[in-house]
Amino acid sequence: MRRLGFLLRPSWVILAAVVAGFAYLCFTVLAPWQLGKNTSTSERNQRIADSVEAAPVDVTTVLGGPGKDTEWHRVTAEGSYVPDSTVLVRLRHLDGAPAYSVLAAFRLDDGRTLLVDRGQIAAVNGTRAPEIPAPPTGQQHLEARVRASEGIIESKPPMTEDGYRQVYSTDTAQVSTVLALPLTPIPTDGRGGYLQLDPGQPGVFTPVALPQLDAGPYLSYGLQWLAFGIMAPLGLGYFVYAELRARRRERAATAPKPATTQPTPAAPTAPSATSSEPPSAPPAKPTNEARLADRYGGTRR
Repeated sequence: MRRLGFLLRPSWVILAAVVAGFAYLCFTVLAPWQLGKNTSTSERNQRIADSVEAAPVDVTTVLGGPGKDTEWHRVTAEGSYVPDSTVLVRLRHLDGAPAYSVLAAFRLDDGRTLLVDRGQIAAVNGTRAPEIPAPPTGQQHLEARVRASEGIIESKPPMTEDGYRQVYSTDTAQVSTVLALPLTPIPTDGRGGYLQLDPGQPGVFTPVALPQLDAGPYLSYGLQWLAFGIMAPLGLGYFVYAELRARRRERAATAPKPATTQPTPAAPTAPSATSSEPPSAPPAKPTNEARLADRYGGTRR
């Protein structure tokens, strides 16, 4: 345990807290966020694909239901447009250029009134609304898709410009207030919906295209966040192991070496006075060639 005492230092404590917080966010926020978007996109794509093959139904059959999974369903409506009920939605795009969505009220034969998106129309010089033709009068038969309201942008209230009432999002409740007209929201899983006209319908401009049936990158992003949540603690563990290994090498390098006993060299013997032999010369030091021959077993050439 003493060897792990460095983990209590502030730098290591902060690093561990950051790694733990990051892993927690990966598993509880970031990965579920992306995986949830993948699930909702897949469900939307499935509803659109199913609606393409399904025959349209009378819109009155969905007005009184719970509204779950009704968005994108094809419906028909019998009735007439309400005069002077045009509302424009700002900040739309048509073929890459600024445009408006044109909304109007449509009164059913049973007296209920729905919000209808007539499609998009290009802005004049990219800055102002063009003259909007009024919808056709009299009895009309519409084919459309159910769309969910987009919600209200609190920071951008409705306004009147170029002679038209204008809003920043398609929301049944807000348009109802702007027109001072009770609009019946179409139930769409908790959000009041409206009708988006199909091509070729009475009063339609350029219809809003269906979204591409592509699940997008959300699944791979979600899996990546899960992988990051696993890799972060593993990376911290590797740093701890590397620190322990470095400290072990430092201790081995600084540890005192054990003392060794050297043999005492014998004193040289003085030559005898009666000896006629000269004293022997000290052995010659080996040359480089001799050392190499001794190490590699032969004479270097």
